[in-house]
Amino acid sequence: MTHAYQLILLRHAKAEPADTLADHLRPLALTGRRQASGVGVGLREAGLVPDTVLVSSAVRTRQTWDLVRTGLGVPPEIATSSDAVYDAGVRTLLELVRGVSGENRRLLVVGHEPTVSQTAATLADPELSDQAGFARVRSGVPTATYSVLESDLPFADWAAGTARLTAVVSPA
Repeated sequence: MTHAYQLILLRHAKAEPADTLADHLRPLALTGRRQASGVGVGLREAGLVPDTVLVSSAVRTRQTWDLVRTGLGVPPEIATSSDAVYDAGVRTLLELVRGVSGENRRLLVVGHEPTVSQTAATLADPELSDQAGFARVRSGVPTATYSVLESDLPFADWAAGTARLTAVVSPA
């Protein structure tokens, strides 16, 4: 059963260590570049091509999106890069999701831990969700992992427990 609205929460791919650069400036590692390219292909093959994308302003999330976008074959204009996503906790990320226009049926957010997994855990109705996936988002997800949530409600009405977590996909 396909629901009217889908939210895909993606943790950025593997980044270089935070040794010398400010967190916001950390680029993807070579492993992360491979992960991100694979995520784009995987999303396309799963039929999860987003209508709109919210991307953290951090270098690693923007690089993740660029590689995912190539695999998806979508135009760059569908994405908005934002400091709000970079700084977001669960409450702020939910506000950003609720602010997405109702004509968009599939939203991809490229963000950071622990916010992406905590947001998935908050939105997911534990009774209706994939149990293994729900356990994973409750404990946090590795780099380049995405969670898929679905609901018949428009994004403006999403709140705690209003969506069904259908999948949590990590790179091989």
